Amino acid sequence: MTAMTPGSNLPLNTVRVTVEVAAPVRLDVSGLLLTADGKVRSDADFIFYNQPSGPGVTYRSGGGSAPDAITVDTAALPPGIERIVVTASPDAAGQSFQGVEPTATVRDAVGGSVIATFTPPRLGTETALVVVEIYQRGGAWKVRAVGQGYANGLAGIATDFGVSVEEEPPAAAPASIPAAPVSTPAAPPAPPMPPAAPPAAPLGAGKINLDKGRVNLQKNQTVSLVKGGRPLLSQVKMGLGWEPAFRGRAIDLDASVIAYGPQRNHIDSCYFNKLSILNGSIKHSGDNLTGEGAGDDEVIVVDLGRLPAEATGLVFTVNSFSGQKFTEVAKAYCRLIDAASGEELVRFDLTSAEPQTGVMMAKLIKQFSGEWEMTAMGEFVKSRTVRGMVKPASQAL
Repeated sequence: MTAMTPGSNLPLNTVRVTVEVAAPVRLDVSGLLLTADGKVRSDADFIFYNQPSGPGVTYRSGGGSAPDAITVDTAALPPGIERIVVTASPDAAGQSFQGVEPTATVRDAVGGSVIATFTPPRLGTETALVVVEIYQRGGAWKVRAVGQGYANGLAGIATDFGVSVEEEPPAAAPASIPAAPVSTPAAPPAPPMPPAAPPAAPLGAGKINLDKGRVNLQKNQTVSLVKGGRPLLSQVKMGLGWEPAFRGRAIDLDASVIAYGPQRNHIDSCYFNKLSILNGSIKHSGDNLTGEGAGDDEVIVVDLGRLPAEATGLVFTVNSFSGQKFTEVAKAYCRLIDAASGEELVRFDLTSAEPQTGVMMAKLIKQFSGEWEMTAMGEFVKSRTVRGMVKPASQAL
C-alpha cells in the first residue's frame, strides 16, 4: 500500500479498481467519464447516486455508515474515454471541508486489497473536491492523487467538465487560488418556546440526541432519535402547521412524506390523495383546506418499527397546490411527536420564506446502526405537487 501525495501517480495492475472516499461527515461521491478534451460526452457520463451506473463505471452508496465508492472497469470503458475523475462533496448543504479530512482508498475491486490511500492536505472553504483520477497513458492505466478543491460545490465541478445543470452556477474556482474569506450570517435564533414547554436541549458540539428533552432545531441541524442510548423504534407523528400571513385569507397547503430506498430511489409518497403507504406503516391525517385553527394542520404518522427494510429515508414536504407562495404563509413549522405519550420530541420553525410553492421541511434518515436521524431542511422548491418534489428531495438526502 502507498500513501500518495498531490500529483503523485501509480500504475494499476488490475482491470477493475474501486475508489472509496471516507470522512467524519457523510459525503456525496461521484465519477465522471472524460474524453481527451477533458469533457463528458453527455450528462450520461456523470455517475452519482441518482444515476448509479454507466459504461464501465458504477456508484455504490455507503448508506451513511460506510464510504460511498466509485468502481471503474477499465476493460469496459467506451472508446475515447481516457480519464475518470472521482469527486466528493459534503452531503450537508453549504458545508465546506474546513475541519473535515477526507481519505480516498484505492482498492483492487476483485480481491479488495488496498493499492493506495490519499488524504488531500490543507483543505478549508472548498465545498467539493476532485479527489483522484484514473487515467490512461501509453496504453496503460494509472491512478493519480489530485485534491483540487472547488468553492461552488459539485455544480462547479460538473459544469467544469461539461455536465449541464438546471441552475446556472458561478464559475468554478480552484482551491489553489486564494479567496477572500466568506462571512456567513449567523442563523436566526429559534423562536421562544411557550412557558409550559420543557426546555430545549442545547445545540452544542457533538451529536444531539433526545436525552435532555425537547430539541429545537435550526436549519441544517440534525438530531439522533436516541433516548437513553437506545434508538427510538416506535410510532411517531410528524405534525406540520401554518397560518395565513394576512388576516381573512385562507391558504391551502398540502403536507406529504416521500419514502426512499438506500440508493435514494423513490419508493412511494403519502399525501392527501394517498393516505396510507407501505402496508400502513405511514398514514396521513387528511387535507386541511385553510390552515386556520390551533395545533397541527396536517399530521403524518410513521411507525418506525414497521417500516420495510428498504425504506431508509423519509422527506417531509409542504406544497401550495393553489399556487400561493410561501411569502403568504406565517408560522410554518414541523414537529416530531411520540405517538404513545403525545410528547413533542423535536421542533423546527421556518423562520424565513421564499416566493416558491414548495418546501422540504425535514428528513428522517436511517443509519446503519438502526437509529434514525432527523435533519431540519427548510429548502424551497418550485413545485405545487408532491410529484414535483420527488427529484429535489432525492438529491437532498
